[in-house]
Amino acid sequence: MGILEKIDQPKDLKGLTYPELKQLAQEIREEMIDVVSTNGGHLAPNLGVVELSLALHRVFDSPKDKIIWDVGHQSYIHKLVTGRQKEFKSLRLYHGLSGFPKRSESPHDCFETGHSSTSISAAVGFAKARDLRQEKHQVIAVIGDGAMTGGMAFEALNHVGQTKTKMIVLLNDNEMAIAQNVGAMSSYLNRLRTDPRYDRSKEEIENLLKRIPGIGSKMAKAAEKAKDSLKYLLVPGLLFEELGFTYLGPINGHDQIALEQVFEQAKHVKEPVLIHVLTQKGKGYEPAERNPSLFHGVGPFNKLTGEIPKKPAPPTYTQIFGQTLCDIAEKDPRVVAITAAMPSGTGLNLFAQKFPERFFDVGIAEQHAVTFSSALAFGGMKPVISIYSTFYQRAYDQVLHDVCLPNSNVVMAIDRAGLVGDDGPTHHGVFDISFLRVIPNLIFMAPKDENELRHMLYTALKYEGPVALRYPRSVGQGVDLSEELKELPLGKAEVLHEGKDITLIGIGPMVNTCMAAAAELHHRGVEATVINLRFLNPLDKETILRYARLTKRIITIEDHMLAGGMGSAVIEVLADEGLADVVVERLGYDEFVDQGAISLLHQGYGLSVAGILKAAERLKVLQRIEGRSSV
Repeated sequence: MGILEKIDQPKDLKGLTYPELKQLAQEIREEMIDVVSTNGGHLAPNLGVVELSLALHRVFDSPKDKIIWDVGHQSYIHKLVTGRQKEFKSLRLYHGLSGFPKRSESPHDCFETGHSSTSISAAVGFAKARDLRQEKHQVIAVIGDGAMTGGMAFEALNHVGQTKTKMIVLLNDNEMAIAQNVGAMSSYLNRLRTDPRYDRSKEEIENLLKRIPGIGSKMAKAAEKAKDSLKYLLVPGLLFEELGFTYLGPINGHDQIALEQVFEQAKHVKEPVLIHVLTQKGKGYEPAERNPSLFHGVGPFNKLTGEIPKKPAPPTYTQIFGQTLCDIAEKDPRVVAITAAMPSGTGLNLFAQKFPERFFDVGIAEQHAVTFSSALAFGGMKPVISIYSTFYQRAYDQVLHDVCLPNSNVVMAIDRAGLVGDDGPTHHGVFDISFLRVIPNLIFMAPKDENELRHMLYTALKYEGPVALRYPRSVGQGVDLSEELKELPLGKAEVLHEGKDITLIGIGPMVNTCMAAAAELHHRGVEATVINLRFLNPLDKETILRYARLTKRIITIEDHMLAGGMGSAVIEVLADEGLADVVVERLGYDEFVDQGAISLLHQGYGLSVAGILKAAERLKVLQRIEGRSSV
């Protein structure tokens, strides 16, 4: 039996020797590689925080002491040592362990995270609640250097420094988020890493102490016993000191003894402390060390070689978006591209290579990215900003106030719209229709396939004003992409099939599900109209009303929440026209959707051919046909 199998709770770590801890760290890395190679997940970030996680749980007393993991994708070790080892093989699977902290899983998960830069704000809240209740526990925020580019982190740092609230910020510095970090904070941290005083500090201070008569040698021995801890106290961290923090670091994040020593020091400081820890993303697994971006969030792979199997498949919507944008930018020098720390994830890495002077990665700063894009447009450029749907939520005020209100010529590409699978509810992009379709001035569209995505992007860049374009994470439909780019008529739906018995209205790739359902209904004697709505704003009210009057039965299907979604928009059109005799069945989500394979989740919520057929049965369409046949 290995050491890991004996660890059920954090208290089991406290009696281990350092050689045993080294063996445990190796066993943990092997377990993570084994599970993630099968299930997919965030491998490189977790490999980099093994020793750090063990040190936290040896020095602090979770769940009494509150440990908040920023983003939370690096909490796998935390899960393994807090009573979830037996469930770990279910990581990110349907009804399995979440890939992020989840309060319902364990009392050790004190705060749910999934988006970046929130941990320090949460830690301040826990610390203030502790003080008001006159309690004594520690509060620790574990935040990466990539997350420190987010404005919310600075808002929280400013608040903590002003109030002098006792808490610990552990800055896990691995020099990158998903991609290489950008910005002034990254440059500042790099200067701290490479400051020559880092290497001189310990020797100089020891020589100084030895000159003190009587006690100098004893103090020097004490410094030697503390190993590098004294040096860590003396490396400049002036930015954080000026913000009101006691700065400790930089520290080798893979040195178990040094980590525990500095954590013990921080426990006894009566004011906010920032501990600067240097880690290596992908530590202990050569393929992840060599390519940490690839293994940041990865699907199943061969754990022996690190190779990711490639199945023959059409290109993804993201890849088509990136290539099409490059094709358009070749002919129009005004086109610029903006992203928030996701150049590869959004397909803009190709644009960055071809047009580096026209590409802007602003870091994890969605609010800034949107307002920056608007000003670029007013300055005469044609900005295309690509952000995941779930992260546009963080910039809603800027979309509304800085882009749409002044009618700025910005194209907002909404990647990962709809369910995203194993990352679960913090990352599903199922709210953007609700919060965007209500905004005046905004053209809002979604393609049924990757070819329509090309035309929509071309149309968006021809339009003068704000445009939102949503598309999913998945591979495309495999359609012919040789068609020349063309402008689509704004606000005009596409009728793909006409039938007199029922109307199926879809948006995005759900349109293809509607077509498959229409074919199945045809076999059962039901003729369905299929409408590719295309535009969520403006709506093609004329087409909706024409087929509503004809069939009297409508099914809407969307990879989105029902409240405020596309189906709600259809009902609003019918209500405004007073068509009370038209019955509508809406297929979508009415709750936070759990993690799991997208196809499995779609089936569970009825976003499938079978789901549409059941909805048709609820509308008694088949009975109408049978009754008509008997007559």
